[in-house]
Amino acid sequence: MTQSSAPASGGAPAVAPGAAPRPGRDHRVDALRGVALAMMFVDHIPDNVLNRITLRNLGFCDAAEIFVLLAGFASMLAYGRAFARESVRSAMSRLLRRCGKLYLYQVGMLLVSIGVITQWRLIHWVPVDFLEPELAHGWTSLWRAMTLMALPGNLNILPLYILLLLLFPVIYWVSRRSGWLTLALSGGAWLMVNLDPALNLPNWLDPDGWYFNPFAWQFLFTLGALAASVTQARGGDLPRYRLLVAFCWGYLGFSAVQAFPWAQWHLPNLAPFDIDPPLKTPLSPLRLIDVLSIFYLVQSSPLMQRFASGRAGQVLAVLGRHSLEVFSAGTLLDLLAKLLFATFGSHWALQIGINVVGLGTLYLLARALDRRKALRKQAQKRTTGRTTGRTTGRTTERKAEQRQQADASARGASHQDPVAAS
Repeated sequence: MTQSSAPASGGAPAVAPGAAPRPGRDHRVDALRGVALAMMFVDHIPDNVLNRITLRNLGFCDAAEIFVLLAGFASMLAYGRAFARESVRSAMSRLLRRCGKLYLYQVGMLLVSIGVITQWRLIHWVPVDFLEPELAHGWTSLWRAMTLMALPGNLNILPLYILLLLLFPVIYWVSRRSGWLTLALSGGAWLMVNLDPALNLPNWLDPDGWYFNPFAWQFLFTLGALAASVTQARGGDLPRYRLLVAFCWGYLGFSAVQAFPWAQWHLPNLAPFDIDPPLKTPLSPLRLIDVLSIFYLVQSSPLMQRFASGRAGQVLAVLGRHSLEVFSAGTLLDLLAKLLFATFGSHWALQIGINVVGLGTLYLLARALDRRKALRKQAQKRTTGRTTGRTTGRTTERKAEQRQQADASARGASHQDPVAAS
């Protein structure tokens, strides 16, 4: 078996719009996250014809699995480094601030969603149960959603992310002592859920509990975090083994044939087995192997590294660099798209308009955020430079004054009365 690696960094730097990425940087994670975000936008619109060709119809897993796996990967890069280099208090402060930001975005999307649906129904009747059954309760159940006791559909992945981030210090602490122990504990919890799906957190809107069962999905998050530790030690790459690559491609081919919606395309069913789709809530093994195969092929491939650093890859990577903002905007655009389809029908003109405008808006938003981040860094550099210059100038002035004082003292000593001096 052979291995290959390429020098890369696991980080995700901001790249100024139109500028080439810095040589040696690894943008595969950002590009893959960008693919997931674009697919999530498409998938969350039931009448969108584009979702017939997204990942969920070409395999067992979908964009959500990629999103959570990469969340674990990015958390290890960001907060794992913070725990390693900073005090526990400083690292925890950063992590909790991120959780607070996630919660604010969750609440913001919730309030906007309820407000938009309420106002839309005043103008044009739409079946609210079709749009968001959970929001039919209106403002009276808002406190339940604010406390994450009620998780509306399409607004249920950020609460999972918050919970997993709060769990991250434990994952990090155990992984520092033993990666295998971390795998055993996390995998054991995942296995228990698959053996007993009733093991879940309560959801006031769903008697079955959280749609993304945190006891199962933490395993995917943990695998992402451990993968980041491996890539950090190898310059950004996962070790590449030919047999494992062949297995991953073979499995993805099988899952594509098995999961493909043959009936929707009016084609004969070529699925080799008559089995039900693997369950998403407990993260069934078929879905888990599917997403791990995708991630391994991407993160072990120098070819994918070159693609992600190129022009086409950067179109996707710019979305991934601002995943929270892009996801939140995409969720609200999904709601508007569903309202438009419910009101005016899902004809081709509206299909094209919604997808072009929606995906274009997300890309422009990400570009604007990239530009703002780049400008902030430039401003910080200028501020640092001015501060350094002022400090250097003051130091130079003090040294000049000291030299002048020393010279004056020397001249004074040379003009002393020799008798007095003796």
